[in-house]
Order: sequence, then C-alpha cells, then structure tokens
Amino acid sequence: MAILKKIYGNQSLALVADFYQFTALYAFWKANLHETKSCFHMFHRSSPFNGGYAICAGKEYLEDWITDFKMDSTDIDYLASIEGNDGKRIFQDDGFFRYLSDFRFTCDVDAVPEGTVVFPHEPMIRTIGTVADALLIESFALCTLNSQTLFATLASRMVRAAGGNPVLDGGLRRAQGLDGALSATRACYIGGIKGTSNTWAGKTLGIKAGGTMQHAFVMFFDSELEAFETYAKALPNNCVFLVDTYGTISGIKNAITACAKLKNNGYKPIGIRLDSGDLNFLSKRGRQMLDDAGLHDVIIGGSNDLDEMLISSLKLQGATIASWIVGTKMITSNSQPALGGVYKMGAIQKNGVWIPKIKLSDQTIKTSNPGILNAVRFEKDGKFCGDMIYDELLLDSNKEEVTAVQHNDATRQQKYNMKKINNYKILEPSIRNGKLVRMQPSLNEIRDYAQTQLSKLSEDVKQFNNPQEYHCGIDIDLHHAKTNMIISTSGGTDAYHSTLSK
Repeated sequence: MAILKKIYGNQSLALVADFYQFTALYAFWKANLHETKSCFHMFHRSSPFNGGYAICAGKEYLEDWITDFKMDSTDIDYLASIEGNDGKRIFQDDGFFRYLSDFRFTCDVDAVPEGTVVFPHEPMIRTIGTVADALLIESFALCTLNSQTLFATLASRMVRAAGGNPVLDGGLRRAQGLDGALSATRACYIGGIKGTSNTWAGKTLGIKAGGTMQHAFVMFFDSELEAFETYAKALPNNCVFLVDTYGTISGIKNAITACAKLKNNGYKPIGIRLDSGDLNFLSKRGRQMLDDAGLHDVIIGGSNDLDEMLISSLKLQGATIASWIVGTKMITSNSQPALGGVYKMGAIQKNGVWIPKIKLSDQTIKTSNPGILNAVRFEKDGKFCGDMIYDELLLDSNKEEVTAVQHNDATRQQKYNMKKINNYKILEPSIRNGKLVRMQPSLNEIRDYAQTQLSKLSEDVKQFNNPQEYHCGIDIDLHHAKTNMIISTSGGTDAYHSTLSK
C-alpha cells in the first residue's frame, strides 16, 4: 500500500500547497497559459550541518501524492470561499473550479533514488510538464524532501559517530507533531538507525520498535530493586534496566542483582541504560562492575541529549557505551531546523522550442542554473570522484572529455574522460504522464542503498569538522551559457541561444 494512504487513508491532500500556487495558476488559467510546457528543478544550495553531503529522502511521498492527486468537493468549496480585500471571491470564474475538479497530473518526473548522496545545486527532482503541473507540485515536494533529506543526513552522522554501535530513535515525545514523528523516523531509518521507540512508526513503516523502562516505573515501587525484579518477572526477555532514578552507581548494583536472578532462571539479561551524569565515567565504572559480576554480555546503553558531536567525544574518551538512544537532537534536527531546498524554473517551451530561464540575485549562490538539468556522477575504484551538472540541451553526448567548473569559483575546474571513468546520470525516470513507472523499493532496500552510497563517499567528505569539499561542478558549456545570460541586457535568452548554436 502507498505510504500516504497508510498514514492518511482517503483524506484529500490536494491542498498541501502554498496559496500563491493557486493564485498564480488562476492567473495562468485566465490567460490560457496554464498548458505551457515547463521544466522545474528541486535542489539545495548548501550541505546541512556544515557537512559535506546530504542523503535524499522523501521521494516516495511525492510519487504517491502526484499519482493519487484529486481535489474533492471540500477542497473546491474551500477555495471558492476565500475572499479578497474587497470581500468578493478571489477566484471569481467558476470554470476554474471545474478545471481543478478534473485536474490530474500529466507531467514527467525524474529523480534521484531515495538514499542517494547528493550535493549542492544538483537536481534531486526534475519536473517536465505543464505550468499547472509544476506550480502545484512545488510546496509538497519541498515540504517532504527538505525535511526527510535533513533527517536522513543527520541520522547518518549519528550512525557514523557511533562507529558501528547501534543507534536508536527515542525522540517521539519531542518530535514536531505526529507527522514529524513518523516522517522523521522514516528518514532517520534511511540514514542508518536500527530501531525506534515510536510504536506507531513500527507498525506503519515496519521499523523495529523497542524500548527500556521509564523513571516513573521505578518510582512507583518502594525500592529500585523491587521495580527491577517486577519488570524482569513480567518481561524476562526484554530487560534493559534504567539505573539513574536515584543514583547511578547504586542503580547499577541493583541491576546486577536483578540480572543475576534472570540468569539463574535461564534468561539472558540485555543491558543497563545510563540517562544522566558523566556518561564517560559512569559507563567505564559500570562496565567494570558488570564484568566483576560475571555479566560480560550485559551491554551499556546511553541516552541524555546526545548528538553526533557528543557521541564522537565519548567514543574518543573510551566510553564503554555499546548502544546509543538519540532523542531530541535528532528527531527535531536541533542543530539545523531546515535544509533550505528550493524549486526553480529552468526552461519553458514556446512553439516547440525550449527557452532557458534563469533566476538572478545579488547573491551568487542564489543565481539558478538555466536549462533542462541533470547531473552525471563519476566513479573510480568504487568511490565517487566528482559530479557534473549539465543542461541536456547543451551537452554533446559524443564528447570524450568534459570539464566541470566549480559552481562559485570558475578558476577551479575538473576534467573527466567520459570513456575511461565510470559515469552515470543521477536522475532516473520516476513518473511519466502522471503515472508511476518504477517499482518502489522497500524501506529496508532504501536504507541499504543509502549505506552503499555512503561507503562510496570519501571519509574526508564525511568528517564532521571542515569536511573536504566534494567536487560538484557545472559543465563548462553550461557555465558559459549561464554567464552570457547574466551579462546580457536582453535578459539572457538570445545570449543562451548563441551558445546553443555553437
């Protein structure tokens, strides 16, 4: 079953859009321009968390939304009820509502597979279809992919910091609402976490749900030991004891007593959990106490406002924590609240001819790349060695050698031999004429793919502090065409076409 239907049933999601998408569409419709063919791209301008990469996630949501799109009568009634400043309806032509009632997407969408490592300015999503198609897709695509890409990337950093130890999501109670809890957990799973405390996510997404105990359970009983023994008697195969309710060292002693009873009864105790204090010191002390009691297989889990930097620090200090429960700082993306991905027009078609479009800005980073964009990824000896963004209207497919110009520094260039270095386009067909044309992989398959992608990325690019910049440039022909558009007093179109004719 499609993911959106599993979560929302048959509830209409057609109005998950910013209002200006409908006002612009109305203006295009009134001018009979809404069927104009266009090309739009979604991309991000900088890697999150001051890192060197991002992991694309959320595409399955977008595919489901596009292929199931239909406005119901309540959607139409709501739009018809909205008034302008004069107290009259904003959309005054009822023909517009008949058009919306019958609207279905007819666009083509190409996208990177979920779990793909992506870099600034290269397209994650490319939409080619009518202006109406492109306008209505914008906010849903940005809302979904911006958030899930952010969480998948952050989770991958947590997993990297843990160095092979399992990382678990324990952030449901701190999540940004119900959908934030579910979609963020999904994305974090793609990023590499092993399980979640969110039982709803476990049921809906098939992620392993699990947990330990809460302080309230311990506080209910007259003694901590009584609480541990009561829990162990009820759940002998799920015993991870929370040891810091009253005092961590005394809690570990009580956990050892409870673990010994479990072993005597033929059960295997799992571990203890540290949730406060000096996790480095307490984990080392706890490990020694457990080992002295012969409980070498009992692991130590750590929680308490963890992030990738703290996990890395604890690992460097030699903390004996073997499992990490990460809550607030992962599920809320505490260190960066948004990815900042954007959705920009690259070209429109007039009289069968594609006309490139560019968004200019006083900030170089905000000047968009014109054309019908894709990116080619180069791979050597099992490792990614560079990406090149190009315009499909410009790139000569027979060219043996290409030159990629660094996006914001034309003096930095990288040459690639297309015949000698393994390369492939990162965008793949997703939707054709509004219909899904691929098999959607399982969540586990997406997660495995993301791990494979990360394994092909240089360790220097993945490091947390001052990561090496991955070379993701633009094709030199696109660079020249873009430059001509920027300096052209006519807005750039003639200058771009002069490049096309060369």
